[in-house]
Amino acid sequence: MYDSTVSEHKPLRVLVYSDDKDVRSTVLTALGARPHPDLPPFEYVECATEPVVMQQLDEGRIDLVINTPTGGGARSDGQEIRGAAVRGNIPCITTMTGASAAVRAITAGNGDGPSAGPLSLQELHQGVS
Repeated sequence: MYDSTVSEHKPLRVLVYSDDKDVRSTVLTALGARPHPDLPPFEYVECATEPVVMQQLDEGRIDLVINTPTGGGARSDGQEIRGAAVRGNIPCITTMTGASAAVRAITAGNGDGPSAGPLSLQELHQGVS
């Protein structure tokens, strides 16, 4: 569990990359400033271009990357960014579905999400034919 005394002093730096400002806005709104009391507050670094993302990652002060590029260069940008995140040992979420799952997982920990505790596969699939 995260130490709340540390969380008051060091925010979690989350880099949000998309060339679409609406996508960045959606991610920031979904996560909020502090999605769970056991996590430190989030400090967002919004990036609209791959070179700025690479600069931020090279500086080494990023704790999580949410990489959701759109358009023609999305594939090549994504590969470069994922590679840099792996080299820096930084978790990287690469789809809106993944970001949504992360939000649900974080909020489920405090009972605010759709599932307030762990479930077995059998419990998850009860009533599904």
